[in-house]
Amino acid sequence: MTPPPIRNDRRVAIVHYWMVGMRGGERVLEALCRMFPNADLFTHVADPATLSAVLTKHRITQTRIARLPLARRVYPYYLPLMPRALEELDLSGYDLVISSESGPAKGVIPPPDAPHLCYCHSPMRYLWDQYPLHRDQAGWLTRRLMSRAAHRLRQWDVTCAARVDRFVANSRFVARRIDSYWRRAADVVPPPVAVDQFRPAPKAELGEYYLWVGELAAYKRPDLAVEAFRQLDRPLLVIGGPESALPRLRARAGAKTTFLGKTSFDDLRHHMARCRALIFPGEEDFGIVPVESMAAGRPVIAYGRGGVLDTVVEGETGVFFHDQTVAALVEAVERFEASDLAAAGPEACVARAQQFTEARFAEGIRKSLSAIGA
Repeated sequence: MTPPPIRNDRRVAIVHYWMVGMRGGERVLEALCRMFPNADLFTHVADPATLSAVLTKHRITQTRIARLPLARRVYPYYLPLMPRALEELDLSGYDLVISSESGPAKGVIPPPDAPHLCYCHSPMRYLWDQYPLHRDQAGWLTRRLMSRAAHRLRQWDVTCAARVDRFVANSRFVARRIDSYWRRAADVVPPPVAVDQFRPAPKAELGEYYLWVGELAAYKRPDLAVEAFRQLDRPLLVIGGPESALPRLRARAGAKTTFLGKTSFDDLRHHMARCRALIFPGEEDFGIVPVESMAAGRPVIAYGRGGVLDTVVEGETGVFFHDQTVAALVEAVERFEASDLAAAGPEACVARAQQFTEARFAEGIRKSLSAIGA
């Protein structure tokens, strides 16, 4: 159920880092737009062809980054120019500013009497905790530029955090990092998940396979799932792309691992509702996929760090492993199969997923806004 919008007699500016596709951050942005149907959107670069109708019906203002060559494709390379671009935005006349932060967004300069609420998906990981990883994986020219720019960007990042009246984090994990890097407290409001789009399957239709879902990025650790299930000799379905990542994973996979690539949403829902459990071996700031799995009635076997600690309940809706290794994942699967959870019905998982609806998100945002008189 979509919550009613907040009173619309105010001018509201919502600042989002970039709008070039529909991922988790843009789903949060959609929810904010439903709360504030007359809000104006501000972003560094937007590609309307990739956005939902919920977003494109709002006025979208882009920073000067959008006027740079190939901005829609290479916008990450313009990161050092984004602080100044944000500060050049004219937000005079707005009564409320909400920034949606994962890339640079909170650094706008709001009017002095306009409260500024920042919903933080994550402090910029490529500047903070994952900086060494991004630097080491970059080419030599990018590494040189990063080493010159990152120090000043961190200084700006901390400075502009002082302009925010109140922070909201999407998980306790992110709230701790906000405190660590910006020395600011944060409310915790989980992002909205479209849990009503998932349904459990009848017990007679449940399969014997496990499921891994997501972008085949190194930090999501699909390699752990593939290698663990080769050792276990259990069936595993892997859903996700890009295609370029598949040859490397196929070379490490066992005979019972099947790679489906990118699938339709209907196929995803079908497999998610019928798997024995979702395998989630990465560390995520929040992690929407485990909530979707629970909404489909299926438990989660997850690496016990990050946002998953806010969503999955050990022994009730999933099992954790605490070393990010093949051996630890193998042991967790075996422990799951020996537990009562393996044969349990979907009720506990579905009930847990209902804690992460859009209505719950809107309620949390309203409370945080009330705390700053907005």
